[in-house]
Amino acid sequence: MKKIKILVVCGTGIATSTVVSRKLEEKLGEKGFLVETRQCKASEVERNLEGVDIIVATTPVPENLGVPVVRTLAFLTGVGEDEAINEVIEKVGR
Repeated sequence: MKKIKILVVCGTGIATSTVVSRKLEEKLGEKGFLVETRQCKASEVERNLEGVDIIVATTPVPENLGVPVVRTLAFLTGVGEDEAINEVIEKVGR
């Protein structure tokens, strides 16, 4: 089982990122991944990168952070969830 550490970023780092974190844990868990999430607001991204494999954001984040980024609202709307999960898997590798 591969472990993925995900930084989940939203505007305030509270409600939206909590929903997204739970969805990521559920959906990636179904695919055999052990998921550890950490949440923050967009303005705190750069100081929360240590040990992170990927960032999943619902809001714009700075570019060139040295960590892959998936920006999506799929886990809030339910539209395109499978594609977003596949993008996360593709960017972190199997």
